Amino acid sequence: MRIAYFLTHPIQYQSPLIRHLRAGGVDVHVIYGNDATARAYFDKGFGKQLAWDVPLLEGYPSTVLNAEDPKGTPKEQLARFEGQIAAVLEKQKFDAVWVHGWAHPFTQAAWRQARCRKIPILLRGETFLGCVRGGKLRRLAHKLIFRRKFREVSAFLAVGKLNAELYRAYGVDEKRIFKAPYVVDNAFFQKRCQEAAPNREKLRAELGIEAGRPVILFCAKLIAVKSPEILIRAVGGMTGDVGALAKVRDSGTRVLANAPTAPVLLMVGDGELRPALEKLAAEAAPGRVKFLGFRNQSELPALYDLCDVFVLPSGFEPWGLVVNEVMNAGRTVIVSDQVGSGPDLVREGENGSLFPAGDVAALARKLDHWCGHEAAREQAGRKSLELISKWGFDEVLAGLREAIQQLPGLRR
Repeated sequence: MRIAYFLTHPIQYQSPLIRHLRAGGVDVHVIYGNDATARAYFDKGFGKQLAWDVPLLEGYPSTVLNAEDPKGTPKEQLARFEGQIAAVLEKQKFDAVWVHGWAHPFTQAAWRQARCRKIPILLRGETFLGCVRGGKLRRLAHKLIFRRKFREVSAFLAVGKLNAELYRAYGVDEKRIFKAPYVVDNAFFQKRCQEAAPNREKLRAELGIEAGRPVILFCAKLIAVKSPEILIRAVGGMTGDVGALAKVRDSGTRVLANAPTAPVLLMVGDGELRPALEKLAAEAAPGRVKFLGFRNQSELPALYDLCDVFVLPSGFEPWGLVVNEVMNAGRTVIVSDQVGSGPDLVREGENGSLFPAGDVAALARKLDHWCGHEAAREQAGRKSLELISKWGFDEVLAGLREAIQQLPGLRR
């Protein structure tokens, strides 16, 4: 049984998963629209040239259609991709086509070519109902269009609760929905975090962070949708000296922002907002924020190990795989209620907290609570590690196998 997996480009999260699926007996052959991300390339979100320091094309068979996406309008791109994909499907016989998402012309072309050839379609994506923007009429139109299109799909690989909820809301029968969680390479991150632990205090000293100061971590592109300014303002609005929290929490008194035990925020990432955010940090949270710039995959585990609390305050985030990553370090996580992974990975009061997106005061209160209770953070970290250890490659493999058994017309 051969499955053609259509991905627009190599992705650092997908490559190790594909290797695991093949090791588990699933014959997956990846078709890439382009392979630009496997080389040094300019990332618009980070606003810089970068190259991932983990292998993206090794350990599994793949076919690359272009060095970069074809130029032209979406309609012209669709036509170009359809011709390329038709040639691949004619030359190589596949029993099923697996597509990720449905918005890109490349994915649409793969879907259309599979349907024309009556090849069963597996669909995996991260969209949930909150991703459908616009007014009531637009949301209704979206539902009507995809309710019809989803009839062409044989099996839906749901990455989480919100994603599955969208499929059900659009009329998909529960029997066609299979759990295939959105995951990272847990073994990689757990191993690297454990290796980084003995050097934790050395890294703290290199970053100029005094002993006793809780470390809050943000790791994402510095772009508007990630709402980094909300976190900076929340850190500036915290009580301050965590040693004085018990005395001042009720009175509302504020102590010095750069007190010896005041939390420090590490901003990891780059993007167009960085200059404005540096100015905001100097004004709203003086002495509390350090900007570290872009860090590659192999550098992140040490920062995850160093932090006490991780925050993803996005105003809109279909999933947020960085949450998966940092949970492998056994850390407390706080996310906004617009982060898609929240319902699956964040248990309020157990391994972290959720807060209303954009609510600076609410986030500041959550930060005050977790930064002021070391024992609670340690317990929350253990819970994070427990949860993420059951949310990995093996769960995707099990869901995919189950979905395959239900596909029509496949040779067993």
